[in-house]
Amino acid sequence: MERKFRSLGRLPQKLSALVSSQLHLTAKLDAISGQLTRITDKVDTQPSYVDQGTQLLLRLAYQQLAARGTRLPFDQVEFRNYSENGEDGILLYVFSVIGETKKTCVDIGAATGVSGNCANLIINHGWTGLLIDANESHIEYGRSYFARHPHTRLFPPKFVRTRITSENVNQVLHAHGVGGEVDLLSLDIDGIDYWVWNALDVVSPRVVIAEVQAIWKTEASVSVPDQADFTPQYINGFGVYSGASLPAFVKLARTKGYRLVGSQRYGFNAVFVRNDVGQDELPEFAAEACLGHPFVQWAHDVLLPQVKDKSWVPI
Repeated sequence: MERKFRSLGRLPQKLSALVSSQLHLTAKLDAISGQLTRITDKVDTQPSYVDQGTQLLLRLAYQQLAARGTRLPFDQVEFRNYSENGEDGILLYVFSVIGETKKTCVDIGAATGVSGNCANLIINHGWTGLLIDANESHIEYGRSYFARHPHTRLFPPKFVRTRITSENVNQVLHAHGVGGEVDLLSLDIDGIDYWVWNALDVVSPRVVIAEVQAIWKTEASVSVPDQADFTPQYINGFGVYSGASLPAFVKLARTKGYRLVGSQRYGFNAVFVRNDVGQDELPEFAAEACLGHPFVQWAHDVLLPQVKDKSWVPI
């Protein structure tokens, strides 16, 4: 009996130890759960990488289809390794069917260069590039990334930190040895993109991919004003008061000898090809057909009313 009482006396201590052990186990499980959630989130937000060999096979297939007169819609060739959306796949398709010359790209508004339209071409297809951005931390990260990458460490793209305007764009490119024909110009500065391309004459890109302001659909041909210190307005993460509408870019492209050949599926990155290049493979594409995705209608209905009355310049 005395032994039983002694055992009962130790029961609170045992219960306390058991509770402490359970709490410790729960904390560990919570930590593991948090780690799994972070891993899952990371996996969910990563693109499905299309490796170099697969891209070479795609290039051959695209060339064979083009030789038979078959044109693939851009939404069927999209993929993203580094681009924000499906631009990597679109550009692979475009240069597969029209060919390359110097394999040179210029990216104005490149951010780090890792999440842009030129990275896949530089890393997987041996292109060289001039990548320009105004943000110092972006430039530092990009330089470090390409200097470490096994495909680019021997000859990484050149980074320039500066704020591009319509007044300095030609001087900046010329100062860094870029002029004449280049294969690709990527333009995405969330601001005076229209005016920068309008002023640009030191290079003659065969292809231009430019971010357009899809919220207008095709109802207006407008741009933000040409101001060197222009500040965009963001709503829900979208640069809504910035850039120019697709009709404005189409007009500008025609005056510079380019035609619209399509866009990525959400309509806000449009592709233009110089008129002496690939007319059979990439004929002109209607602006309306670039803006049919439900996202564009949502942006028109929800985002446009919030900035419609700001200072837009008719083009």
